[in-house]
Amino acid sequence: MVTFPLGDDRPLRLAMLGMTEGNGHPYSWSIILNGHYDPDALADCPYAVIRSYIARQPVETLGIPGVEVTHVCCDDPADAEQVARVARIANVVSRPEDVIGQVDAVIVATDIGGEHVARARPFVEAGLPVFIDKPLCDSRDDLRRFSRWIDAGRPILSSSAMRYAKEFAPYHRATHEFGRLRHVSMTMAKSWETYGIHALEAIMPITGPGFETIRNTGDGARNILHLRHRDGIDVTLAVIRDLSGGAGLLTLAGTEGGVQLRSHDTYHAFAAQLRAAMAWMRSGVAPVPWAETRELMQLVIGGIESRARGGAEIALADIAADTGADG
Repeated sequence: MVTFPLGDDRPLRLAMLGMTEGNGHPYSWSIILNGHYDPDALADCPYAVIRSYIARQPVETLGIPGVEVTHVCCDDPADAEQVARVARIANVVSRPEDVIGQVDAVIVATDIGGEHVARARPFVEAGLPVFIDKPLCDSRDDLRRFSRWIDAGRPILSSSAMRYAKEFAPYHRATHEFGRLRHVSMTMAKSWETYGIHALEAIMPITGPGFETIRNTGDGARNILHLRHRDGIDVTLAVIRDLSGGAGLLTLAGTEGGVQLRSHDTYHAFAAQLRAAMAWMRSGVAPVPWAETRELMQLVIGGIESRARGGAEIALADIAADTGADG
């Protein structure tokens, strides 16, 4: 079993695991971590947005010192081979479990929350630190399992890169110029199950924890949500499948002022997210308290349950009571 935290006195060997349709994180995250890539291989990367924002970065800005993705495994072996060529990863393995004993920590780079307990379990049980892409989970059963692992001291971290968006960071718990915050809204593309957490985790550092209810009056393609916060803040979210042209728009409105913002620097958000994850692995100090991550997952789950119940209002207290470590 690996001793956690991993400390500052040695290089960290990481495994990049998994790949789901439409999510190219194994490519971009491996490049950001390793600090090098093969330009010819990158040209064949199937994700145009990754090719674009990586190519714009000065090479000297890439990489996190003392960290190297040394192993990769994807659901499709051909994907793993291509990621390895692009990010110059030395070892391609056929099974995720093959990295146990070869690396210091693993990254589960998939965005289907319902798969994360199964994907993480071998490494959690082996005592390896596990960083999991957003969302951590999307059901009460899985949140209960992760809560038990966390309460048992297992090193698990999950986050959305939107928490680290540089356009929103100045307003993290700093909206006093707007008086009392009364309304927050945000737009996001794709599905509530995978991308709703981007909107939620962009907003949570601004409002702070304390959400009480959530209601989703939309459908699978058009999720329209209303959240109530204990500080008297109403939040509305639109997570619409084909809203790519209007995603990432954030409005903050208070009794004395407001602002409209948009995130656009994807590379910066990912790099900051990964630096925070690496700092956690070395220090053992999570960048976000588990209680906050748990509340975010309760909101993800509540949005799914409300939609299934025809837009019923879901109280987070009910989910919390059912998903604690003792639940």
